Amino acid sequence: MKILTIDDQQLILLSVEKRLTDLGYEVKTANSGTAGIAAIDTFDPDMVIVDINMPDLTGIEVIQHIRMVRKLEIPILVMSGNTNEKIILESYNLGIDDYMKKPVSLDEMEARINRILGNNFVQHYTETNVDTKIIGQYGVGVVIPCYNEGNRLSSALFQDFIDKNVGYHLCFVNDGSTDHTLEVLEKLRKGNKASISIVNCEKNGGKAEAVRQGIHYLSQQNDFDFIGYLDADLSTDFRDFDDLVKTIGNSDFKIVSGSRITRMGANIAKESARKIISKTINLIIQSILGMPFKDTQCGAKVMDKEIASLMFKNKFRTKWLFDVEIFMRMRKHYGKKNAKNMICEQPLKRWIHADGSKLSMKDSIKIIGQLGQIALHYK
Repeated sequence: MKILTIDDQQLILLSVEKRLTDLGYEVKTANSGTAGIAAIDTFDPDMVIVDINMPDLTGIEVIQHIRMVRKLEIPILVMSGNTNEKIILESYNLGIDDYMKKPVSLDEMEARINRILGNNFVQHYTETNVDTKIIGQYGVGVVIPCYNEGNRLSSALFQDFIDKNVGYHLCFVNDGSTDHTLEVLEKLRKGNKASISIVNCEKNGGKAEAVRQGIHYLSQQNDFDFIGYLDADLSTDFRDFDDLVKTIGNSDFKIVSGSRITRMGANIAKESARKIISKTINLIIQSILGMPFKDTQCGAKVMDKEIASLMFKNKFRTKWLFDVEIFMRMRKHYGKKNAKNMICEQPLKRWIHADGSKLSMKDSIKIIGQLGQIALHYK
């Protein structure tokens, strides 16, 4: 039996194709509504799986073509992050067989296909090879800057995350490392080329430029709704980052920034001296911004793809304070009032200071002078 899968996110297409192929189906993928409609004629599928939100033709238009133009009665399964009740009802009124809301596991997808097509054909997975991958609601690119991280980069944690989450793409930026960081990254990417990319900078340019290069790379791709960045030491872990993604996906915010402000119920640990300096710097930053954000320097942020491309278009003036510059650029471009409404500062549930931080206490003192430069430049 043949299944046509239509989705504009390549990461999702690859994972669905592999799962269905392993089950014994003949599979064809299309990364747009237009390509999907063309494939219906050439592939003659026994079932169509289609996303709703696509940039050219929507899933609704594809369904209309199948049911009203071609008058085909083949099963249609919608798999989409669109949870609008009107869209769901319209899909059923047009004659779809089922509607799966992302996030959804590949196991659930298989079960729904089995229900529609029958169980006789499918080669079921055994308990020892069950696939626990989750197809996310959004396409998310994550930049992870790396400088001499060879000895502390937790490859197992990154591997485990991409093994379980479809829709995330990790872009590691090797910032001119002098150790074996690049070798570690290349080993991690082996077998994960669809989910991991590496931007290799020959010279060390600092965290600001490393993140900018990564975001510039991801901005050229079509797979992502949101782009963010995360520290290589995973002081903010993936659970909290995923919470940031959920917040921006279910709101009108353009940037959601993690906050390490200590609060009841959160596991926030810092060195005592570092904590005092951080508080002092944060007070200065709030004064410069004129906006009530308490932890601009948290290394976990996610933003709308277009905003990311705009805010990271030009080089930053500082190597470490680019987070402050992002907020200043937002204020300058959109105005103070609008910028405040476009940015959400979300407390993290956990954050642990990792040993081996590249930012020394001496660097922290230099930051105060650099903040003065930022204030003058963006005045």
